[in-house]
Amino acid sequence: MSRIGRKPIALPPGVEIKVEDRVMTVKGPKGELSQAVPEDISIEQKGDELLVTRPSDAKRHRAMHGLTRALLANMVTGVTTGFEKKLEMVGVGYRAQMQGSKLVLNLGFSHPVEIDPPAGIEFEVPAVTRITVKGIDKQLVGNTAADIRALRKPEPYKGKGLRYENEVVRRKAGKTGAK
Repeated sequence: MSRIGRKPIALPPGVEIKVEDRVMTVKGPKGELSQAVPEDISIEQKGDELLVTRPSDAKRHRAMHGLTRALLANMVTGVTTGFEKKLEMVGVGYRAQMQGSKLVLNLGFSHPVEIDPPAGIEFEVPAVTRITVKGIDKQLVGNTAADIRALRKPEPYKGKGLRYENEVVRRKAGKTGAK
């Protein structure tokens, strides 16, 4: 009993897919990504669409089917348009700057924090208090942005720290000064 995914993945022009030895490789204008395919899941290319199929409706097969389809869709998006995460810095004296490919952050520590970009990631500093993390691998972009944010998480009393763009920081009421 074979199940076909409800949403086939449309392949944009210029994107090539290969599945060899349970490893899917996606090659596009921005680069190349590879990912292992679970044993029970199969991927077929029909014209300019990819179909991900599973052997049964068992819980494990349904989970692996959805995961594989999402990873493959993210790989196709990554090699065509790429991914980016934007961070904002809130705090007096907090600022970012580029030194070559390194990101240098002043976060109120006694020393500046230097971050080398991992392979496949690039940083941009469009403004002194804004950082953009770009790359073709969605997971790597998200992890790198999370690592940067972890250096100085937003605190709940004044809201100072590094936060994602449009992130809402819940504020707490401080002490009351009445005696």
